[in-house]
Amino acid sequence: MKSKAGDIDRKGKPGRKPLLGAEHGEVLRVIVAEMPHASLAEVTAELARRCGVKVNPVTVRKALREAGVVRLKPLRRSSAERGEQGRGAGPRTGYNAMHRRSSSPEGQHTDLTDAEWALVADLFERDGQPGVPPRYPRRVMVNACCYVVRTGCPWRLVPKSYAPWQAVYMSFKRWAAAGTFEAMQERLRQQWHRREGKSPEPTAAVIDSQSTRSTPQGGNTGFDAGKKVKGRKRNLVVDSLGLLLAVTITAASVQDRDTAADVVAKAYAKAPTIKKLYTDAAYAGQRAAAIEKAHGITVEVVRRPGNRATGTWRDAQQPLWPEESAKPFVVQPMRWVVERTHAWLERDRRLIAHHDRSEWAPLAWVWLAQARMLATRLAN
Repeated sequence: MKSKAGDIDRKGKPGRKPLLGAEHGEVLRVIVAEMPHASLAEVTAELARRCGVKVNPVTVRKALREAGVVRLKPLRRSSAERGEQGRGAGPRTGYNAMHRRSSSPEGQHTDLTDAEWALVADLFERDGQPGVPPRYPRRVMVNACCYVVRTGCPWRLVPKSYAPWQAVYMSFKRWAAAGTFEAMQERLRQQWHRREGKSPEPTAAVIDSQSTRSTPQGGNTGFDAGKKVKGRKRNLVVDSLGLLLAVTITAASVQDRDTAADVVAKAYAKAPTIKKLYTDAAYAGQRAAAIEKAHGITVEVVRRPGNRATGTWRDAQQPLWPEESAKPFVVQPMRWVVERTHAWLERDRRLIAHHDRSEWAPLAWVWLAQARMLATRLAN
């Protein structure tokens, strides 16, 4: 085949001029050093963002090979080999003096203390407003809701030292519809950010989901084939401290990529300052591109080092000092934040399984559970 006049490649032979030159190879080496677990498509997109050149991923793979960058995939280990390498023994954690509070007048350890109630009392009290005065104190009703979410007891088993369970349930339903528990958590979240020396408005967020089993109560349920769980799925968006920004409840059969748009939109409406969103591989690809286009948020996919689908990019030019050997368990950057939030929520037994047939009650329980945790932190 004859080539066009003037088209000379780097070796001096006639042919098409290569789309990627030596300068692009240096940029690619920088990209894979910053994103060692990125897929080939993500490396191609990042190259287009930095250099403004749009090429096929096959061309990028060839340029990486010429630059001495290869992709290593971990070998499969047997179950016996995985069992020999256990986790190191770290410090033992658990309940401390902050969690061992004295009993309230109602005889329960789950009630809000005076310091905790002072932080949120104005959200529930309506002093000076027209209407019939409440028959039962608002603090007693909130304490009853805290008792239910912490112990997981049915409504009919609410201790009579609080109030009749029908009155407690109607108050809980009214506050959930008005978004009072969410407003309670949002106020305490901003206060905790100020105490930690951070801005109340976050700039980074993390998204993840958790499938929890359902109960015979029924409701909108499904089967998560990946986790082998029949029930519902909680989709969370948290800030860099692991505090909730948005939550949605769907059937467990709904894929993570199909629920991302809704929960991210709610988080962005509450905190428009979000600039970066950390996700796992379930939200990669077209879903990540759609989020970036809709809200202008940079989506970074954090993959496991042992991911055999993408592997790890490694430069042939090794550093002077060799890296440490691979560990059996590696904490994933930023992903551990939302995983810790899931663990926080499961301290409350009402959230271990879905005991409510409705879809609004599980949302209210999540907001109340974290609001209780933040109130305890701030009061101590």
